[in-house]
Amino acid sequence: MKPALSLHRLILLCLSLALGTAMPATAQDSAETVQPPTEPPGNSHEFYFARGIYSGEFDDYDEGGRWAIDYPKADRQFLVALERLSLVDAYDEDHAIELTDPGLRRFPFLYTVEVGSMSLSEAETLALRNYLLAGGFLVIDDFWGSWAWQEFSAQMQKVLPDHTIVEIPPEHPVFHVFYNIDEVVQVPNLRLGWGADAGGPTHEYDGFTPHLRGIFDDDGRLMVLINWNTDLGDAWEWADHPRYPLRFSTYALEMGINFVIYGMTH
Repeated sequence: MKPALSLHRLILLCLSLALGTAMPATAQDSAETVQPPTEPPGNSHEFYFARGIYSGEFDDYDEGGRWAIDYPKADRQFLVALERLSLVDAYDEDHAIELTDPGLRRFPFLYTVEVGSMSLSEAETLALRNYLLAGGFLVIDDFWGSWAWQEFSAQMQKVLPDHTIVEIPPEHPVFHVFYNIDEVVQVPNLRLGWGADAGGPTHEYDGFTPHLRGIFDDDGRLMVLINWNTDLGDAWEWADHPRYPLRFSTYALEMGINFVIYGMTH
């Protein structure tokens, strides 16, 4: 039976989010500002949310790199929802980590965004391949259009040359493991979301159609889950904004919770 995410519960969630938006750490100073989660001795949780830091070509607007879009507010607000709406014992702090960090395998769930700008070094390529083949689960989000797809798919061909990207069928467990998701919804950013209820567009560039695609290992395990032409992270970040449409934040939270539970159980 589908768990209910009522308007009332979402409002309570939003009111509980006393979170500020911090400036994202840059790749250059990540060693000083991005540290592994620290907890009191003897305290541990079953789930930790990690965001992947990757190399790439970035413009002056994104001094911290495209990996840091919506960070850390989106991550933190998603974790609040995950803890309140599921049975997952999640650590409530965000954590950004470089792909070459020796501690990457401590975090079997890895989230990263804007991968059209990704340009992996040889060391990052090898580290990500080893992570995925060892059981890691990578969730990709927030990249739009044909150009970004071409750039990203070329990077994944380097990482997993013997594996192909396929469409995730609607009967796959990732759509049903906790919430029953019947369709892939295009989730817009905050600005486009304001106009969506009046019939405005929800897409960016030529990314008209949202897709949920993936890469499976030789045993049929989903290693990489790819949200293309949609932006779940922006809906997480702005779930507390009165002008952001409820239908998008509800869907984004449901999908994200499904991703976590699928990654923990498969």
